[in-house]
Amino acid sequence: MAKIHQNNVRSLILERNDGPTSAADGHHHFRLWTAFSGAAFRRKIFDAVSCGGSSRYGREILDDEGISLPTPKAKTEMESRGVDSEKGNGRKPEKQKEAKGCVSKSEKLLDLLNLAEGEAAGEIKKKEEALEELKIVVKDLQSESEEQRREAASKVRSLAKENSETRVTLAMLGAIPPLAGMLDFQLVDSQISALYALLNLGIGNDLNKAAIVKAGAVHKMLKLIESPVAPNPSVSEAIVANFLGLSALDSNKPIIGSSGAVPFLVKTLKNSDKKVGPQAKQDALRALYNLSIFPSNISFILETDLIPFLLEMLGDMELSERILSILSNLVSTPEGRKAISRVPDAFPILVDVLNWTDSPGCQEKASYVLMVMAHKSYGDRQAMIEAGIASALLELTLLGSTLAQKRASRILECLRVDKGKQVSGTYGGNLVAAAAVSAPICGSSSSTSTNPNGVAKECLEEEEDMMSEEKKAVKQLVQQSLQNNMKRIVKRANLPQDFVPSEHFKSLTTSSTSKSLPF
Repeated sequence: MAKIHQNNVRSLILERNDGPTSAADGHHHFRLWTAFSGAAFRRKIFDAVSCGGSSRYGREILDDEGISLPTPKAKTEMESRGVDSEKGNGRKPEKQKEAKGCVSKSEKLLDLLNLAEGEAAGEIKKKEEALEELKIVVKDLQSESEEQRREAASKVRSLAKENSETRVTLAMLGAIPPLAGMLDFQLVDSQISALYALLNLGIGNDLNKAAIVKAGAVHKMLKLIESPVAPNPSVSEAIVANFLGLSALDSNKPIIGSSGAVPFLVKTLKNSDKKVGPQAKQDALRALYNLSIFPSNISFILETDLIPFLLEMLGDMELSERILSILSNLVSTPEGRKAISRVPDAFPILVDVLNWTDSPGCQEKASYVLMVMAHKSYGDRQAMIEAGIASALLELTLLGSTLAQKRASRILECLRVDKGKQVSGTYGGNLVAAAAVSAPICGSSSSTSTNPNGVAKECLEEEEDMMSEEKKAVKQLVQQSLQNNMKRIVKRANLPQDFVPSEHFKSLTTSSTSKSLPF
């Protein structure tokens, strides 16, 4: 056996030496030599592991048919000993096939290793070429020729569109400052190329978004909008798209909000000109939502007439959920709640959303807006009751999502507390007034002398009459509410219009008491 001590890596060759008796007893002996490099030693070890021995340095070779043949030197020695080379080197066919299979398997493994090395080298070469190309593009962005810079910006736009690694590399090479500087050019094509290049560089990369704002791109965009000449519609759409992408970063929200971008976004959203596409309006609405998340931006939004316009647009199914999301952010401040409550028909519109929409998102957001306003203001609760919110909330507690049901229950609880206070105040006032008016009559000498208990009995009868009238009114309200809810349920279930409720349902409506009231 060969031994290697002290982890001393040396170049070794394993040579198999067949002695005179090796052909008979099948034993082989090995010797160690120091001749080749470390790579040759590793290759030798690989061959030994894969096939049990080397096929290159062995004493035997295989002919074309896979038959084991001795080398010329071994054949001469065997003839001198009088041993037939064909017999002395004879093997079983199975062993010959196995040896041939090991050799072919080793060759395949070596081919795979060489192929992997070649692919890795090719990949490295491609990356180096791509890096050189990006360096040339960034160098062209710093050129003095406006045409050359415009072409480079178009290349940045196409390269950064779908490759996140390219965005990072271009930003590291310094592509953002010259692109922001191109916004000062007068040519519209140069402005558009720079705007969309910046837009693609910021996709999914917060560091690039922060770098774009830091380079002063936001103020340059607003300068294009505020110019005496009306901006090109394509330029406006590109600026709106950039505001949408940049406002997604929390650190950019206060900068964009305070820069004066909110009035421009509201103007774009309200613009009825056909030159402004629907995509630009969608982007403006989403950008306003991003900005409304930051509390300090709400004051800038309230300075515009955005809230009345949003309430008018609530009938649009495509925009309703996003509009309600903006209103949900606005009601988080007292100023926002006051602005909403001052809009005429604000509560009828919000209550109507609960009636016609089947979208869980719209129901949850509309109920949230109403819940916050009902919790904060008694006057708003009264306006909600006048808008008929009770029946809509009852239906929502039955058919809405889990979150919408919880919010509807909270609103009903607020309304129930107010109703209880009103009823108790009415009863107390009536009793005091009755006592004050009837005291002299009940306390007359004739009545007292004839029937001392008659006064109390008369007062109780009047009170019972009053209570019975209240109960009748309450009962009638409950029945109307249940019938309205049943009609809506039937309508949503697509049942026939002549659907007749069961006797069990009728018994429930007739036996209802004031405890069934939601308020």
